[in-house]
Amino acid sequence: MRLQKDTTSVTPMRSRHIGPNEFRTVLGHLPTGVVVLAATNSGRPVGMAANSITSVSLDPPLIAVCAARTSSTWPLIRHEERFCVSVLAAHHEQVSRQFSQSGADRFGGIGWHHRDTGPALDDAIAWLDCELVAEHDAGDHTIAVARVLDLASAQDGRALVFFRGQYGRFVPTDLDQSRRENA
Repeated sequence: MRLQKDTTSVTPMRSRHIGPNEFRTVLGHLPTGVVVLAATNSGRPVGMAANSITSVSLDPPLIAVCAARTSSTWPLIRHEERFCVSVLAAHHEQVSRQFSQSGADRFGGIGWHHRDTGPALDDAIAWLDCELVAEHDAGDHTIAVARVLDLASAQDGRALVFFRGQYGRFVPTDLDQSRRENA
């Protein structure tokens, strides 16, 4: 799809070459959540970590996730056309690292249970059961759009956050305020 632009009132802007490292550094200032996408492929659980995920639509409920074109796991998940997204909790840094390693036993030592769309991490803070509806080529990544078929969330817990190349956790401002007042 080509975007149509009204060029009658727009002054063309020069663009400069932006290298991948500079792009990653600057966009790293945008905090993101961290998830694991998982499916069952040939009777085995397969999964990968991702932090490029967002809601797309409320009606119908859609999400988008971006997978590197070099990923060897995304094609296995794509083949199943259904997958479970586990939203990682603050204590899941090592889990994220494990699901990011190539050739690792990603589910080794990880507690998980089966949902209709695939494996779900036991102590995640939320789960989304998804069905792939579209894919779009986007540079060195694939944008996958999926319909959310079912979802659930934990009552407690904090999200794992990725910011400027490091892991952390999200603490709501009102919690910070009440801690300061009670100190």
